[in-house]
Amino acid sequence: MRTPPHGSDADIDRLLEYLPDHVRRLVVEHDLRGLIEIVLDLGRPVQLRYHRRYTLLAHAVTPRDLEYVVGRTGQFRSDNRAGVPGTLHRISAIRNRYGDITGVTMRVGRHLPGAAAPLRDLLLSGRSLLLLGPPGAGKTTVLRDAARILADEAGLRVVVVDTSNEIGGDGDVPHPAIGSARRMQVPDPAAQYQVLIEAVKNHTPEVVIIDEIGTAQEADVARTIAARGVQLVATAHGFTLADLVHNPALNSLVGSLQAIHTNGLVLPPGYEHRQTLVRVGPPTFACAVELSPDRTARVHRDVAMAVDCILAGSEPECTVITLHAAGEAAPEEPAGRPVEVEEHASPAQPEPGACPEPSYTDTIQDGEHATEEDPWNC
Repeated sequence: MRTPPHGSDADIDRLLEYLPDHVRRLVVEHDLRGLIEIVLDLGRPVQLRYHRRYTLLAHAVTPRDLEYVVGRTGQFRSDNRAGVPGTLHRISAIRNRYGDITGVTMRVGRHLPGAAAPLRDLLLSGRSLLLLGPPGAGKTTVLRDAARILADEAGLRVVVVDTSNEIGGDGDVPHPAIGSARRMQVPDPAAQYQVLIEAVKNHTPEVVIIDEIGTAQEADVARTIAARGVQLVATAHGFTLADLVHNPALNSLVGSLQAIHTNGLVLPPGYEHRQTLVRVGPPTFACAVELSPDRTARVHRDVAMAVDCILAGSEPECTVITLHAAGEAAPEEPAGRPVEVEEHASPAQPEPGACPEPSYTDTIQDGEHATEEDPWNC
């Protein structure tokens, strides 16, 4: 097999082995630096996808091409995903209505040491941290390095609940990228919440790392884990904090919301009369980071305050940083008003026009999220 061009990832050879020889030869003619995905759809040209651009190769995918890739990959899981053992690469299948595979997406997984270094202060603070952003923004890459920092540098007991084997790679031995963190695989994505419960009950972690919180049940379990004093570092479905606020299934992660009618009430500045949403509980995650594919990140150090601003129709306070390839960050001008968070400071009265900080009533009762047979009964 021809060696990929200078500047490509050496580890990508393992992924290219899953391509037929004639397709592989076409792929390695191109610069593979920054390659995100190789896409094979039946009857269409092979695509090489990069950030905001793609390249079409001079070969239309045939049934035999797909048979080769599927044969090398082996069995796909119930979520139509499979991994390349010993790597961070992922192969996903597209099926027609009869269950036949008509396309595959071969996603390049990269280990970037130091990817979470700009967030080290948040990680080591002991507060739970939520990562948001569109696909390809680097959420899993940062999550992976966060596991290493917390396990190796901080010496904490870290358990990674690896839904799709994207954090620790495929196979029974986790990728070295997560350091000494332990990894629990999830046999069925629908059972992720059960594995989360098992992790806390059986392995006494100080930190639990979760990829892709996507259901109300998983959000409830995450909330209960945080209430037990376990630090959470996770990703969730949503590009921004505002997306999460307006997602009924997941907004408990940022403080449960409740609709109230405000007629006849005296409201803080920024709120309108009519029906409005208010935060009625503390966020599961104290901090949040919105990642962008352009390597910038918006850091919210106080999720409760940010959510209250969003509900009031105001721009939440955050700091914008730039994530460099080496994992370093260059601070830029704060977006909105600069924020300084003092954990033990007394609450100040809001200035005119400022985001309100209404008090909330914590309605969580002990065992509220338990099932009929309490899975948390350790």
